[in-house]
Amino acid sequence: MYNFRKRLLNGELLYGVGITLGSPEIPEMLAKAGYDWLFIDAEHSPLDFKTILGLLQASGSTCPGIIRIPDHHETTIKKALDIGTEGIVVPQVNTAEQAEKIVSFAKYPPMGVRGIGLARANMYGLNFEEAVQNTNNETAVIVQAEHKDVLDHIENIVKVKGVDAVFVGPYDLSSSFGKAGQVNHPEVVEAIDLIAAVCNSANIRLAIYGGSPEYLIPFKEKGFTMFVSSVDISLLSETAIRNLEKLRE
Repeated sequence: MYNFRKRLLNGELLYGVGITLGSPEIPEMLAKAGYDWLFIDAEHSPLDFKTILGLLQASGSTCPGIIRIPDHHETTIKKALDIGTEGIVVPQVNTAEQAEKIVSFAKYPPMGVRGIGLARANMYGLNFEEAVQNTNNETAVIVQAEHKDVLDHIENIVKVKGVDAVFVGPYDLSSSFGKAGQVNHPEVVEAIDLIAAVCNSANIRLAIYGGSPEYLIPFKEKGFTMFVSSVDISLLSETAIRNLEKLRE
């Protein structure tokens, strides 16, 4: 069985693409294209959990959908995990205290306080005992470093047991420095390098978003192993524009 968290912790290179549209055909096609995982964005898109459930079902067992949830709330984390995602990405995690609460909400006792209910995560009760026994070890908890405030706390965040990876968000990070969109600005690059150095020293995996493969490729040398290259709407619009330009030629 595909175990996303195991592959993540093993340091395998995991290539993904962002999902913001609610059509199940999109994750189905991207899974067939060979992506390792899908970054389902419930923070900056109109996707609700009912729609995301269908996206997870469409992506299949070989290309798991990992959900970026919109907030830190216990109920949000519970709902995301109950519909069967193999991991969550949590935005704007700037302190160790925030990370500790997130891990607690994502893990069943005794590791955490996650409530138990019949849902897709345990095949609606058919795999209840197996799911409760194994889920803590199979659920990835990924926190986002996307604000300059995280720089004062990153050394403590990586010490939180249960944090599997730190996901750098270059665009929000640049915005917090007053350099919105300037992901190659020296201040932003320095901040990313600091986060990477701390994570590499603590053996915490690193993830990052980029608008193109060209932006992302250099991060492999900095220890990053988990990548999101573009999103569905950008891939569609960019391909459509290039296609039309060629026709007009």
